[in-house]
Amino acid sequence: MRRIALALSSILILTAFAPQEPAPAPPFTLREVMIPVRDGVHLQTAILTPVNQQGPLPILFRRTPYGVPDEPPKAVPPNLKELVQDGYIFVIQNLRGRFKSEGVFELTSQVNLQDPKSTNETTDAYDSIDWLVKNVPNNSGKVGMMGVSYDGLTTALALLQPHPALKAISEQASPVDQWMNDDDHRYGALRESYDFEYAVMEQADKSKNTHFEFEIYDTYEWYLRLGPLSNINAKYLHGSIPYWNSSVEHPDYDAFWKKEAWVSQLHASTVPNLNVAGFWDQEDPWGPWQIFRHAAEHDPDHTNFMVAGPWFHGQWQSPKADSIGIIPFGGHETAREFRENLEAPFFRYYLHGKGEKPAWSVTTFQSGSNSWHSYKVWPPAEAHAGDLYLHRDGSLSFTAPTAAESGPGYREYVSDPSNPVPYRARPISPTYPAGDWRTWEVADQRFVSDRPDVLTYVSAPLDHDLVVTGPVSAVLFASTSGTDSDFVVKLIDVFPDDAQKNVWDAGQGPKPGEYAQSLNGYELPIAMEIRRGRYLASYEHPQPLEPNKPIEWPVSLRDRDHVFLKGHRIMVQIQSTWFPLIDRNPQKFVPSIYQAKAEDFVSATQRIYSSPVFPSHIALTVVQ
Repeated sequence: MRRIALALSSILILTAFAPQEPAPAPPFTLREVMIPVRDGVHLQTAILTPVNQQGPLPILFRRTPYGVPDEPPKAVPPNLKELVQDGYIFVIQNLRGRFKSEGVFELTSQVNLQDPKSTNETTDAYDSIDWLVKNVPNNSGKVGMMGVSYDGLTTALALLQPHPALKAISEQASPVDQWMNDDDHRYGALRESYDFEYAVMEQADKSKNTHFEFEIYDTYEWYLRLGPLSNINAKYLHGSIPYWNSSVEHPDYDAFWKKEAWVSQLHASTVPNLNVAGFWDQEDPWGPWQIFRHAAEHDPDHTNFMVAGPWFHGQWQSPKADSIGIIPFGGHETAREFRENLEAPFFRYYLHGKGEKPAWSVTTFQSGSNSWHSYKVWPPAEAHAGDLYLHRDGSLSFTAPTAAESGPGYREYVSDPSNPVPYRARPISPTYPAGDWRTWEVADQRFVSDRPDVLTYVSAPLDHDLVVTGPVSAVLFASTSGTDSDFVVKLIDVFPDDAQKNVWDAGQGPKPGEYAQSLNGYELPIAMEIRRGRYLASYEHPQPLEPNKPIEWPVSLRDRDHVFLKGHRIMVQIQSTWFPLIDRNPQKFVPSIYQAKAEDFVSATQRIYSSPVFPSHIALTVVQ
């Protein structure tokens, strides 16, 4: 969620460019106030007013756990230029329990609107907006909210009980259900490194963002040496981080996590909302789509919109976003285009009453074709299902397996928890603050191609463009010799070997023994996800698997808009570990993986079936 580099996420980075001579006048004045909310707690709030304000302006409000500016900005940052041109009073507020704000920071989004005495981020937003429209001079009485990641969450939570003055929001990369998906879990599989490192960052010290100090640089090795997850508290935290304690005390989808899943209370479009998601968001790719779908349950005035693009977490707030990693976007500056053509016009219409209301429901920047597309419905009406089958010889095709194919009806590998597959090339730096975490989802997957515990399936070169627009999923038929297991599925776009000429980065020669990166043969992940076996039958009540019994193993790969170009190949990789992004499954059923002992971790033989009876496949949504 959360921790887009602060420089990307928001006004927080109203930091300076190097001052010119003479130094320009600051574009805003800063006033810090402590806003009272219903239980008597006061929240630290920074109000940034344009120095050249001519008349009443709407307020753009953001609520954050990361800190507020303590001095006026010296220049307008690129991610706010379009909004500043229209004119807003910007307000940034620290959440309760963070920095100078009073109260306790819970790091959960549990909201109980049935209890009139309950306070939470929804009620704090309501009370703060009420104070702002009554106390900020020369405001128009209209308020918008926006934010990325955790700031997107606090924006989205205002949908549950919006103040009458709240006229528009843009939640961007908001989580909605931390057990089902988003930051901390994927369908119950713990995102170990992220959950641990982020909880420390936000709860180790009220007054700052804290980075856990690893003894070694390669966190893959650190987490492997750590052993069972219980050692995090036994050796390091000693119960000092409340959110980590909650995570390991609630391994299953119990009442704690169901209360945290705030989106279950949303069933209508209560405020015009521009949802924003990244197809390669390494933290919160799922939440905005869920908010969009829940709000669509009742949207008679068509005020619920979705924007998605080929971005890592919050990249749409960077100056350009003309590429991700070494993958170019065909000359498009997608972040600037998003802000100019979508974000600014949205707020301009609802807060200034100018321009036109969006006529579309979903707008995407389609990767592969590198082009913007708008859709009245999602998926498009012309889309149809297309199943891509895994064959026992390692091929992929749109033809289902037949009994005549030679060999056994499956392929197999041995998964060893003591030698897990890394989720990105080693050495793996800490999640924060290095920054290379941002683009791991587009990393060339050849770094695991030769491992015996990774199965690869690949198609022939495509003889035409294949447009995939809509939900994607995998339907595996799989077995394990153990009593619990994970399966990771990766859908990959394989570039031709002559995709581009080899060039040295920045026009310089290589270092000894190195080659420059190029797109030749690049294996670009389009969708990757995991499913944990103990939760196939029930999320609330985990059950052991029957050894060596083939069962259906569905894996959601979320919504996509991508073109596999003519001459490219499609690849699927399957593995059972993804470390340390995902905690290791012992592969022996235990009541709680978080309490597993070292001796519970065992090797297991994994089989993926490809036969007329067990036709493992990728379910695509295809547009001609």
